[in-house]
Amino acid sequence: MTSPLLEGVATLDDLDPDGRRVFVRADLNVPLRDGAITDDLRVQASLPTLRYLLDGGAAVVVASHLGRPKGEPDPSSSMAPVGERLQELLGQEVIVATDVIGDDARSKAEALAPGQLLLLENLRWDPGETANDEAFADALAGLCDVYVNDAFGAAHRAHASISGIPARRPGYAGYLLAQELDALGGLLDEPRRPYLAVLGGAKVSDKLIVLEQLLQLVDAVAVGGAMAFTFLVAEGVDVGASRVEEDQVETVGELVKAARERGVRVLLPTDVVVAPEFAEQAPATAAAVGAIPPEQMGLDIGPQSAETYAEAIRGAGSVFWNGPMGVFEWEAFAGGTRTVAQAMAATSGFTVVGGGDSAAAIRSFGLAEQVDHVSTGGGASLELLEGRVLPGVAALRR
Repeated sequence: MTSPLLEGVATLDDLDPDGRRVFVRADLNVPLRDGAITDDLRVQASLPTLRYLLDGGAAVVVASHLGRPKGEPDPSSSMAPVGERLQELLGQEVIVATDVIGDDARSKAEALAPGQLLLLENLRWDPGETANDEAFADALAGLCDVYVNDAFGAAHRAHASISGIPARRPGYAGYLLAQELDALGGLLDEPRRPYLAVLGGAKVSDKLIVLEQLLQLVDAVAVGGAMAFTFLVAEGVDVGASRVEEDQVETVGELVKAARERGVRVLLPTDVVVAPEFAEQAPATAAAVGAIPPEQMGLDIGPQSAETYAEAIRGAGSVFWNGPMGVFEWEAFAGGTRTVAQAMAATSGFTVVGGGDSAAAIRSFGLAEQVDHVSTGGGASLELLEGRVLPGVAALRR
């Protein structure tokens, strides 16, 4: 059954690519260190769509943003390393333009033969991208006769390459975009019960809207990460030197009260791993919630809490996880996130990891292949579950 999120959206099944020049908006926004890609998940995720089009006889123009350049060329955010990795993975030449809509991009796009691929320079080197500038969108559309959006991670942005091109050319959803909408749509449209949301990360304020929406949908929510301490303070618990968003305490208290009145189970940590400072080598000790020393800060949920959360995950019909349970990058504070990841991999329920740090965490533990779906777009997945219409999806609806 197709997700209702795909209603009215044409997909690659509706496109005969033979002889077409196809513009693919991909999400190739990979992390770089000293000019080298440190995680090529998003490049890997783009391959099914690109291979379908190339094998089908299309001339393919690929574009993405990378990093946060300020509307002008910046060598540190060049697409060149991505082009090299894409060439390795595809096993064929990837032609790389030195600009976005300039003479080099136009001449190389016009010269493309069926089965060839051109990668444009970083879209955000031009201020017209984020401004959804009409002239910039016209120029991008002039490089193709068909448009494919496969950039779920950017689909919540009304940018020229997301909204502008499909207003000018026939638009289709690529395999990755369709897969994301199908998986996340399964959490909005009659999810398997019980439905559990596991939310972590640093700030409640970043997840307030999605939290409000999820509490209307789920049967239970488990809260970890630094944001859990705001929940605990709302329950009247002393959390020592742990990070708290004081301006969110009252709101959180009201949300939890309303959720419990609707019968939603709210799981909060009963123990935490604490340290005297925010540092990788800081001495880590376990403390019961309510007995956190005043000079100590919580940097992970404790083993008892982690097992309680894991038990809830193993018994769930559907699980959405967004946000780590602690500072998982530091081994002393990785236990809670690892236990949650292992439970996600072990449960028979439908499991979705909502991108961002939680996706990085489950990959770092080698468990990504054992969950049903790992999203490539943290912000986009949250906005979708908040009930928002993503501009990139709306632009494809016919």
